[in-house]
Amino acid sequence: MTRQRELQQNHFKHAIKQGQVQLGLWTQLGSAIAAEILSGCGYDFMGLDAEHGPSEYMDIYAQLQACAAGGPTQPVVRLPNQDISLIKRYLDAGANTLMVPQVDTPEQAETLVSAVRYPPRGIRGYCGAPRASNFGRIKNYAAVCEREICLIVMPETITALDNLEKMAAIDGIDGFFIGPGDLAASLGYIGQPMHPEVIKTIEESGRRIKAAGKAAGILCTDEQQTRRYIEVGFQIIAIGSDQGLLTQGAENLLAKFRQ
Repeated sequence: MTRQRELQQNHFKHAIKQGQVQLGLWTQLGSAIAAEILSGCGYDFMGLDAEHGPSEYMDIYAQLQACAAGGPTQPVVRLPNQDISLIKRYLDAGANTLMVPQVDTPEQAETLVSAVRYPPRGIRGYCGAPRASNFGRIKNYAAVCEREICLIVMPETITALDNLEKMAAIDGIDGFFIGPGDLAASLGYIGQPMHPEVIKTIEESGRRIKAAGKAAGILCTDEQQTRRYIEVGFQIIAIGSDQGLLTQGAENLLAKFRQ
């Protein structure tokens, strides 16, 4: 006899709606083993990178399974693009928090909201027993899943910043995660995410996002600037990456014995 189960609450989504700061770690290695290890470290969220990392769909699927086994950390899947069919697949795989890159206009944002909602409110294709519904054991999944799905868009260009308030007014957009590298390039400072003008623009954008009632996010590995972003009002903060920790940890260990 199949035991009916209830849909778990997306603690990350509810935390940012309550104004709480969420600290995260970016994962670029594409390793389910690393994801399982790191998900037990106590971070609020872990960014599974399918845009700039090597992960394909099945790699993300395995990392979602690993996060479920490893600890309470919320997996946040960054898609490679705005492909509607890929959004459907990741949702079915159990990713209830999605981050979408290069969102410039309200029209793009509205399409993304529609993609994470079932008809008649959206266009998400229906599957009877995906992993997201515990393979059919959550009987009312299709009726209640929308309340636990979190959609974060990435404004990464001057055009996107010009449209911030319009996109923030769209129901279904939970937050904005600024891409500092791409934004720096759009501002004319490619490779310089810590340039004073880039930081000034990011801080101003964070204030605008907060004033519009949505959560602002950023990735920053500089401790002093990260604390500054939190003071400004950023709530979703990725403070490091598995790749960075592996590189720095290995080099620092070797340096102790080479000196």
